Amino acid sequence: MQFSPTNGDFTFVSSTDAEELSGTIDAPDITLNIGPDSSRDTYATTFLRQRGYGWLLEVEEDDAEDTKPLLEELDIDLKDIYYKIRCVLMPMPSLGFNRQVVRDNPDFWGPLAVVLLFSMISIYGQFRVVSWIITIWIFGSLMIFLLARVLGGEVSYGQVLGVIGYSLLPLIVIAPLLLVIGGFDVVSTLVKLFGVFWAAYSAASLLVSDEFKTKKPLLIYPIFLLYIYFLSLYTGV
Repeated sequence: MQFSPTNGDFTFVSSTDAEELSGTIDAPDITLNIGPDSSRDTYATTFLRQRGYGWLLEVEEDDAEDTKPLLEELDIDLKDIYYKIRCVLMPMPSLGFNRQVVRDNPDFWGPLAVVLLFSMISIYGQFRVVSWIITIWIFGSLMIFLLARVLGGEVSYGQVLGVIGYSLLPLIVIAPLLLVIGGFDVVSTLVKLFGVFWAAYSAASLLVSDEFKTKKPLLIYPIFLLYIYFLSLYTGV
């Protein structure tokens, strides 16, 4: 039984004739142009892939698990820096600090922050001293390192740089006192000597180990002179 539709668009056939029907539906040819350069981009992409440069078009997706905090990316451990500061400011073995961590686990950002802090304190009236303090820190540490190696010490330049930088903290501590007692020459001189001995002892106790034996004064004396020079840059003497 067959019905003919009035509009000519549909044809209804009986179920007996439906088994012999077959056909296809052609998909419309649709071209999407996003912009005037779309065809050019497609050609460039094809060209690069044909020449074996398809890897230039690959985009790496950032994994959320690989995203690290900025401090971790820069290898800055604030707790470690704070512990090393305490080790330097309180160098007495009886206090129970593991002071060897300052030497055995050197870092760069902590000593740099201490040197910059000392430089900022020294800015008062003599701005040019800042770059000179950083220069003395770098090359003074290099001199101590070379001398330690010549004397037979097993120490790296990074360790010396870190210890010398952290040991500037005693000079930073006495800086406010010098502003208060600047008018008393004798007391001021005693405070300066105390600060220099404090800084030199903190550095020497970490760098001058038992391996130097009888050669310890040969390394302690240059360290002491280095901190005297640091103090002179602050006081302007």
